[in-house]
Amino acid sequence: MRTRNLKLAYALVLPALLVMVLVVAYPFLYNIWIAFSDMKIRTFHDPSFVGFANFVKVFGEAKLYAVLLKTVIWTTVNVVAHVSLGVALALLLNQPIRGSWLYRSLLILPWAIPQYISALTWRGLFDFEYGAINLWLQRIGLPQVPWLSDPEDAFAAVIIANIWLGFPFMMVIALGGLQSIPHELYEVAAIDGAGWRQRLRHVTLPLLKPVLVPATVLGTIWTFNNLNVIWLITNGGRPADETHILVTYVYKAAFEYYNYGYAAAFSIVIFLILLLFVLVYMRVTRGSESVYA
Repeated sequence: MRTRNLKLAYALVLPALLVMVLVVAYPFLYNIWIAFSDMKIRTFHDPSFVGFANFVKVFGEAKLYAVLLKTVIWTTVNVVAHVSLGVALALLLNQPIRGSWLYRSLLILPWAIPQYISALTWRGLFDFEYGAINLWLQRIGLPQVPWLSDPEDAFAAVIIANIWLGFPFMMVIALGGLQSIPHELYEVAAIDGAGWRQRLRHVTLPLLKPVLVPATVLGTIWTFNNLNVIWLITNGGRPADETHILVTYVYKAAFEYYNYGYAAAFSIVIFLILLLFVLVYMRVTRGSESVYA
């Protein structure tokens, strides 16, 4: 009977395992092989093994560390804004206010709209001559901003757009965590004379931490690998390729310059950076679980 159950279990798991191999393992291993080859558009059908030459080229790239720094700034600013804004809005929506269901629906809209549609809409809003943002600035007497023609302004523009796109996820996660906190804890804290700041600091935030830690990590990975927003709003890293983060830089190397071996090696470097981050996260998560167990 036990053997029969084991066979049934393996039979049920096998389709999922095959899908994992085909969708995850094979492309990953194939990418590693490409990273050690000279695959380009000219050598696509007959690439040669070049060892670590592509990795040497990646780490010798003059713009690597500038793009990495910009990626860190992009990820940090976005994630901090997502978490701060999401938690703040969740705290407001968790209060017994009239029409809270309507506010929740409206605030989730940026998350519900397809990302590429939102990105193209923001690109129109940031247009120098006809964009709604510059027209509004002009109306209140402020100078127009060259959002998409100046590198610093363009980078600020994509950060603004991505903050708008990303905060609903954190808001929904935080709101779910808030609604799972027993109301009796707040009543006991109030009886002990704790004000709203003390309740927030000693009750709400500690009990939200196990929810926010994995959500923050997911948000960090998604933001780190967010290609659509930067690529669509800046039209491929413009102006002068100064708004690239790592993932858009790799995309351009692969699908505009057709340097597949170099792009594959670069993608492995990105994977190792994220793997290091995940390992640190796992350590932090274990610490968090031991505190709140």
